[in-house]
Amino acid sequence: MYKLLFDLVFKKMDPEKAHHLAFFWIRLASSVPGLRGLVRLVLAPRDRALRTDALGLALPGPFGLAAGFDKNGVGIDGLSMLGFDYVEIGTVTGEAQPGNPQPRLFRLVEDRALINRMGFNNQGSARVAARLAARPHTSSTPVVGVNIGKTKVVEEADAVADYVKSTERLARYADYLVVNVSSPNTPGLRNLQAVEHLRPLLSAVREAADRTTPHHVPLLVKIAPDLADEDIDEVADLALELGLDGIIATNTTIGREGLRSDAARVAEIGMGGLSGAPLKERALEVLRRLRARTGGRLVLVSVGGIETAEDAWQRILHGADLVQGYSAFIYEGPFWCRRVHKGLSARVRAGGFRNLAAAVGSAVDARETA
Repeated sequence: MYKLLFDLVFKKMDPEKAHHLAFFWIRLASSVPGLRGLVRLVLAPRDRALRTDALGLALPGPFGLAAGFDKNGVGIDGLSMLGFDYVEIGTVTGEAQPGNPQPRLFRLVEDRALINRMGFNNQGSARVAARLAARPHTSSTPVVGVNIGKTKVVEEADAVADYVKSTERLARYADYLVVNVSSPNTPGLRNLQAVEHLRPLLSAVREAADRTTPHHVPLLVKIAPDLADEDIDEVADLALELGLDGIIATNTTIGREGLRSDAARVAEIGMGGLSGAPLKERALEVLRRLRARTGGRLVLVSVGGIETAEDAWQRILHGADLVQGYSAFIYEGPFWCRRVHKGLSARVRAGGFRNLAAAVGSAVDARETA
């Protein structure tokens, strides 16, 4: 049914307009009394074997929605209703900004991929913080991660203060906090991945979070797939040195290798970060490297090219404590989470694991003991 809807309606619409329309329907459904619970009953996971403890958080499963879909935290309950085990909002910047000129979101249907140059369009940390503060908290409140980035007009030399501003406003409302230094769509942002810039930035954000909140807010850094292997090692070492809670790998790529889409069409689209199925191989490579470097001492969140339960399962076997998706949601529709969860449940049992946590890193551990 969704494939037909996608082909007849969404595929013919501007991708950003289609996103807003679909997101409106999700939020509308979640606002109808009784309907949210009914949809959640059908789509959300109920298998106890998938329950996951990571970052000090008790999650119904390992599968979350990556940052970028809900930039302003306006549809958390609706997205949880569809079965996402946690929702990462953002990227949120210190100040509100409109992002880059439209069009800025493009589909590569043949590759089941997206190219975006959104440019961190969001309402700013003050407004998002106010919205999160107004949310009621109950035992069923979804786990929410907050992804923060640099305001475009802020100079690189002033980036630390900009991140600290967002941290001071948002940390108390975040179940975990992510420092995004890896989007290709904000000039100079990826320069902050260099260890000499990243160390003071992460240290300042950690200090600001601790100063702002009475409890420990888990802090992660999100890195690009385009980092050289030795740079990935340096980031992993730094994360261990600073006592970070985890690493999210990976963001979108500026590469265009191996695409099946028409080359002229891809060239016409131009700059932007590529996400979706083409990242599958590199994202797994980065995960394996991080696992080998950190030895299970950090929570690893794998994202990039996850379309199916098998994709998610391979990340878990190779050391991912948590997994995230986004681009495949556009192509798979509202039953995507349900299919991933059912597939993971089947694989846990077929592998003879008592629960999903027992499977994390088992492929790596098996090679090491062979």
